Amino acid sequence: MADFANYEPGAYAKEHIRITPTTLADGRDFFYLDDDPEYVSGKKTRELHDPRHLAYRFANQLNAAGEEVPYAAPEMRRDPLTGDWIPMATARMNRPITAGPGATAKGNPLAARKPGDPYQDGEVPDTDYNVVVFENRFPSMVRVPGRSEAVTYVDGNPLWEKKMAVGRCEVICFDPNEHGLPADLPVSRLRTVVEAWAFRTAEISKVEGIEQIFPFENHGAEIGVSLAHPHGQVYCYPFIAPKMEQELKHTEAYHEKTGGNLLKDIMNAEIEAGERIVMRNHSWVAYVPAAARWPLEVHVAPVRDVLTIDQLNDQERWDLASMYSHLLKRGNAFFDKGDGKGMDLPYIAAWHQAPIHDPRRENYRLNLQFFSFRRAANKIKYLAGSESGMAAWISDTTPELIAKRFHELGDVDIAD
Repeated sequence: MADFANYEPGAYAKEHIRITPTTLADGRDFFYLDDDPEYVSGKKTRELHDPRHLAYRFANQLNAAGEEVPYAAPEMRRDPLTGDWIPMATARMNRPITAGPGATAKGNPLAARKPGDPYQDGEVPDTDYNVVVFENRFPSMVRVPGRSEAVTYVDGNPLWEKKMAVGRCEVICFDPNEHGLPADLPVSRLRTVVEAWAFRTAEISKVEGIEQIFPFENHGAEIGVSLAHPHGQVYCYPFIAPKMEQELKHTEAYHEKTGGNLLKDIMNAEIEAGERIVMRNHSWVAYVPAAARWPLEVHVAPVRDVLTIDQLNDQERWDLASMYSHLLKRGNAFFDKGDGKGMDLPYIAAWHQAPIHDPRRENYRLNLQFFSFRRAANKIKYLAGSESGMAAWISDTTPELIAKRFHELGDVDIAD
């Protein structure tokens, strides 16, 4: 196991997971996380050389007229009406899209390298892997060496602040099988994914300028996923994201009023009510929140007070892998198409963890918010005028009905 600045593996990871760092041809960070015993023991080693001839990631580029121009670094502008920072990354228009009706490229850049394959622009140097993590080639936020990070103004008007979007964006590939589903992965592989979340949370928390670390998974073409491969991402914001800011305001106000932790009291209230609890094990509780917005929504919370994923102990990480596996499988079974086989559910799994520097972090609590906008086997909940225009949600069901459906799919108490 390589030494890292802030990540400290637990007993299980020391014995059963090996992290091997390298650098891709254009200078981006890349990490193998192996759970295969032959790689963990060092009997086998990973391919660390990226054979592609890529220009340095921040090198000058050619514009449409063939002229050399500086790298198009993402910038962000503050909305004076809401205070939100909006990153703008024009380079993302060039990213490959291999899934859905808008596909523009063949091949899969997240797959292991295939010698002789006509597509040779994949991101993984080796011909196989377990789990890998690497910096996104087309990031929404990135620090560019030598670029000023000072605040300036659009059109010189102080109404509109702008500056470089100096965050970080990473990709986590869960498995080499490009046609597989996260729901079908063994719990042991999901345990390695959990370790990847913890590893990156610990390491990135010490990166200059990062305020919030957001691991998440988009799944399904209907969600807008551009690459059909079991994978997630880690967005590292140089600001507090709007949803997190709202949660921090409410958790802080609740603490000032009651002295308690709002997220913990919500979890305990759901346990006491009982009806909306859908799963639980030794370390985690999953429930449909009493004010659920989405037609399928489940929040997952640790029993113990934990601020961030890297603070989880070995037992909690194993229990999380188990619960996540159950959640994905039951999510796929939630809607019945009439053949009893369920469907590949489109979903977003969003990790809400305490921000890095904000003093309100001490009154927050780690939680996973899992949801889908599918409201029936053949229907999608579209965010129309009220939701998109005013962020005023209208639910098409009730949390109790969502929980009832989950109860039909399996026991509340699951094996640890």
